[in-house]
Amino acid sequence: MPYGMEDVKLDNRIRTGSNVLDAMLDGGYEKDIITTIYGPAGAGKTVLCLLCSIHVARSGKKVVYVDSEGGFSLERFKQICSSISQDYKKILDNIIFLKPTSFAEQKKSFEKLKEIVNDKIGLIVVDTIAMLYRLELSKNEDIHEVNLELGKQISYLTEIARKKNIPVLTTNQVYADFDDRDKVNIVGGDILKYGSKCLIELQITPNGNRRWILRKHRSLAEEKEILFKIVDGGIIGTKESKGFKLF
Repeated sequence: MPYGMEDVKLDNRIRTGSNVLDAMLDGGYEKDIITTIYGPAGAGKTVLCLLCSIHVARSGKKVVYVDSEGGFSLERFKQICSSISQDYKKILDNIIFLKPTSFAEQKKSFEKLKEIVNDKIGLIVVDTIAMLYRLELSKNEDIHEVNLELGKQISYLTEIARKKNIPVLTTNQVYADFDDRDKVNIVGGDILKYGSKCLIELQITPNGNRRWILRKHRSLAEEKEILFKIVDGGIIGTKESKGFKLF
């Protein structure tokens, strides 16, 4: 049976758009929390957002897609839709785009979400959560003020997820840990770590595959991992020895 033809209404989860990832997450992303996918540029963060968005949108629910980085690719969207024999235009009709270009606009976008979210919305995507925060830090000398604002924005998303029982899927960038070369830190640090009940790290392996690692979860064993390859239709599972490239 093709992916997505089965019942999509899991108790407190939505499917990821990939059988491989559904199995790792015991059915999919949890609905009432923020899930953050983080990793270096080109690791596949946006691809995972697209897979889930397409799956939710084709089920008839609306998706709110906050594209703060301008990373949404219509051509990539078409490729994935074509691979599952879906009319991309019909699916696109179920996706509402918000495109903030500053940290202040991002705040307004999240405030707007509190007004527009209803039972027709099945998913909120923020790709990426910290890019505009990072730009604001470069302009604003009051780091404490900027961090307070980021905390408020995360609280908006948390409130929506909890009260509306809607999954919030965010992506985040990383930077190298200078004390440990085998470790990366996420932009926004503890503010975003604590705000996300599920943390998923993506790594790029020496062979150019992707390593998916569950770093934090409320009910599943942490450090579960799987290797996958990015293809035209999304992702497929693969195998490879240990090791990864930071950037």
